[in-house]
Amino acid sequence: MRVSEKYYDEIFQFNGQWDMPSCCGLKIRQRDGVTYVIVTELYQDNPGTSVTYAGQSLAEQICKAKGLDISNIKYIECNPDTNSKLSFYDEEYFEVDFKAEKGKMYRQLTSEEVKKIFDD
Repeated sequence: MRVSEKYYDEIFQFNGQWDMPSCCGLKIRQRDGVTYVIVTELYQDNPGTSVTYAGQSLAEQICKAKGLDISNIKYIECNPDTNSKLSFYDEEYFEVDFKAEKGKMYRQLTSEEVKKIFDD
């Protein structure tokens, strides 16, 4: 199950749980004064921690590496479409609010919101 390169501009190496070497797809987009940091799960091409389990630590590592202020980004997790028969692997984007309570940290983006981020 390979993830298409259309989902990322680069592979970002990060320290996952227990400092396990991990990687994700990464896109950074500027739209209407907003910086979007989009991390994509790479499934079997990621030897370590998933983007969801890396959470705020991954966001902090990206911001440090890219010179971004974590308080001034919108952090988006992408579960890419892998053309699987299982709906679990359908394309989905979630905005993550690390300051929200557990049950409200993730908000699924609509197709219109996703289009707005990626339209050039």
